[in-house]
Amino acid sequence: MRVADQGLVRATACAVVDKLNKGEVTPLDLLDVLEKRIAEVDGKVNALPTLCFDRARTHAKELMKKPVGSRGLLAGMPVPIKDLTNVAGVLTTQGSPIYRNNVPARSDILVEHLENNGGVIYAKSNTPEFGAGANTFNEVFGATLNPWDTSRSAAGSSGGAAVALATGMAWLAHGSDMGGSLRNPASFCGIVGLRPSIGRVAHTLAAAVDRNLGVQGPMARNVEDLALLLDAMSGEHPADPLSLPVLPNSFLSAARSGNKPQRIAYSSDLGITPVDPEVAAITRKAAQRFAEAGAIVEEAHPDLREAHECFHVLRAFDFALSKAALLREKRDQLKPEVIWNIEEGLKLTVEQLERAEAQRVAMTMRTLEFFDTYDLLLTPATIVAPFPVENRYVAECAGVKFDNYVEWLGIVYAITLVCCPALSLPCGFTASGLPVGLQMVAAPRGEAKLLAGAKVLEDILGISGATPIDPRAPK
Repeated sequence: MRVADQGLVRATACAVVDKLNKGEVTPLDLLDVLEKRIAEVDGKVNALPTLCFDRARTHAKELMKKPVGSRGLLAGMPVPIKDLTNVAGVLTTQGSPIYRNNVPARSDILVEHLENNGGVIYAKSNTPEFGAGANTFNEVFGATLNPWDTSRSAAGSSGGAAVALATGMAWLAHGSDMGGSLRNPASFCGIVGLRPSIGRVAHTLAAAVDRNLGVQGPMARNVEDLALLLDAMSGEHPADPLSLPVLPNSFLSAARSGNKPQRIAYSSDLGITPVDPEVAAITRKAAQRFAEAGAIVEEAHPDLREAHECFHVLRAFDFALSKAALLREKRDQLKPEVIWNIEEGLKLTVEQLERAEAQRVAMTMRTLEFFDTYDLLLTPATIVAPFPVENRYVAECAGVKFDNYVEWLGIVYAITLVCCPALSLPCGFTASGLPVGLQMVAAPRGEAKLLAGAKVLEDILGISGATPIDPRAPK
């Protein structure tokens, strides 16, 4: 029997897929590698609490009946799914005691699409309850710890996915993002996470047809791997009427194109939030290095002054739409922050909703005009470095106290509101050795330009390859 090479843990996803397509490794080999790595590592970080290797091996064997090279874009690559998203026959808790024993009969169409594209699902990644709050802990599985310092938060809500990538328990990972849930954990864990444009990734409808604050997206350890997974996730589906067709050119080809942005805007705060001075300095220095690619880098940002009020209202409305029935029937099993969010939504008036939607339109129009001048907008992906995991959220920054548990996320949720694709790229480390992410933003549906620019800067910074790491205890 061939023993799979554990060195594969450190290979890029693109390199692994290339080996799969050449028949040099099999999907079963990769599952063996991951199962061993998870046994060694996950007890220290709690990223992948639910494993489904039997299901994965059954699927892998079916896939291997097809000729090598004809098994889809992912060719048998294993992928973990965030525990907010249904996988048929696999425990799917949403991080809530309410769903502690929930095993869905049908997968989300996102999962079906990935499997049809050669993805093999082997695990569910940890998430906060219903994805609420950018710190990955819940009463079902406990907290996910940051591998750079296991006393620190991995952020959220795709924290389990980010930690799995950072520790070599995944080559690619699925996540989702409403208020930065792909970008924040990528920033805290030193990997790459992309919030795509609305409709880029089809998913099963829930609560409303036109819910679009939340989207599904890819996470990876470098830009090319990220683009590969976005290609595998993208495409229209009749069950998601907002979904977009596949573009003529792949996102991987865009990432590899070498196309350089001409004019870059950098803002440390988007004019709406405090930011830790060390994080601001690291991200500003990274942004300025675009000058080495011949780009003009200027300090500028669109006018997003309404972002906090607008997001608070629209997010609360979304919670009311999707969770009001749970509040009525299972209140005693919901965490305080979720109860607060649902109740805020149920108190809303039509006038408040009308005002918030008008604010969102106004900010989006101003942002579109901004991108007539600039190719990309760069900001910190998070306003602080990874914080102690026992803190439920960031209560203050740079001497400013926040009004609620989500306000510290303004720098990412402002971008959610204006419908732009955005990613977090590792751009440096604090003096204490914790990762910092640079948020990179393009105009709506501008993923190709975004990925090309991110790859250019990734090459300049030379940080790619810092992960995977073994979990590190506090210093």
